[in-house]
Amino acid sequence: MTSTHVLHRSLRQTPPVAVRGEGVWLYDSAGRAYLDGSGGAAVSCLGHNHPDVRAAMHAQIDALAYAHTGFFTTDVAERLAERLVADAPAGTSHAYFVSGGSEAIEAALKMARQYFVELGQPQRSKVVARRQSYHGNTLGALAVGGNAWRRAQFAPLLIDVTHVSPCYAYRDQRPGESEAQYAARLVRELEDTFLQLGPDQVMAFVAEPVVGATSGATPPVAGYFKGVREVCDKYGVLFIADEVMCGMGRTGTLYAVEQDGVVPDLITIAKGLGGGYQPIGAVMAQSRIVDAMQRGSGFFQHGHTYLGHATACAASLAVQEVIRRDGLLERVRTQGAGLRERLAARLGEHAHVGDIRGRGLFLGVELVADRASRAVFDPALTLHARIKREAMARGLMVYPMGGTIDGRQGDHVLIAPPFIISDDELDQLTDRLAGAIDAAIASTRG
Repeated sequence: MTSTHVLHRSLRQTPPVAVRGEGVWLYDSAGRAYLDGSGGAAVSCLGHNHPDVRAAMHAQIDALAYAHTGFFTTDVAERLAERLVADAPAGTSHAYFVSGGSEAIEAALKMARQYFVELGQPQRSKVVARRQSYHGNTLGALAVGGNAWRRAQFAPLLIDVTHVSPCYAYRDQRPGESEAQYAARLVRELEDTFLQLGPDQVMAFVAEPVVGATSGATPPVAGYFKGVREVCDKYGVLFIADEVMCGMGRTGTLYAVEQDGVVPDLITIAKGLGGGYQPIGAVMAQSRIVDAMQRGSGFFQHGHTYLGHATACAASLAVQEVIRRDGLLERVRTQGAGLRERLAARLGEHAHVGDIRGRGLFLGVELVADRASRAVFDPALTLHARIKREAMARGLMVYPMGGTIDGRQGDHVLIAPPFIISDDELDQLTDRLAGAIDAAIASTRG
């Protein structure tokens, strides 16, 4: 092991040293190039070293790097909020800027709680979310998340959250059950859960419109979120859409939930919001939630040191301006369709590929030991880790994970390249991924 004083994610090996980025490529200290097929963790939407974002950051640092929001606002934060609200679902009135996805979820939960306190409904404190979801690593976000492996050792520290079934058609839609019937079954389960908990006790339902890291770009079936919205409205429950990974254009629309035709009460965003150029996240809030706090206590009882960080806001605003100016949402749809076609051609009939799914440039490949039965590989084989090693050896970054089905069983690969990826680079991504999958599976037989 290389000597290091950094507490890395793995304590048994030190990762390569990244020294440079350009477009969809990263380079390490040994001069090796890696195609960033996952945008890190669906972060680098514009790729690396974008000149416009770099220039905006330099200009902001030259003028003002940081001012505490307890004393000042900044023009760049105001302009970013204006841009985001203008493009957000109807009724969105404010953006609350934090430093990442977990902070955004924590802020949204507190915002939901304070909203009901301000309304005179302090009994509402229960949260419902879904199994096999991921909402962040801080304790509140981890409690809301439904990934058993991530939660296990920290369970005694977590607030009590009720988890319902995910919308996971490949595994859970029954034979002969239509999409509409499957969606209706899940919505009934959600309503039954509200009733069991006491509908006047439930504060919020939290869900990712397209599930990211935990199950691999799993989209909802048609009508599911419309049913969710109706049930939440029926019982006065807030719907929090977690778009930290799937939002900000990743699925081909700026907000992923646009494609489901519903308006959440709160939306959390991060990752692609700043494209990795600075740490930033946000909560997008409906006007009635902000109005309730304004009429009541007059302030949001929450805060962090780096709220609305000027340099982060400058980077984010530049990212959003490039996406709009360069028509990158349309490019995500075009290149996403191209990537899906390539994956289907190369892996669609693969003996160990069970499902290829997702939206836009947010796609997942689920691996199976047997296509007919959908049986999984033995978790002890850690197939996902083998795929990551083989991909890196081929100069490709993708985002494989295990525990796809229940936190322990199943393997998938998440693919989320920068929006600027070219056709040739899509070819390279597909070839390298297919090679990595074949080599990883072969290594399990050794």
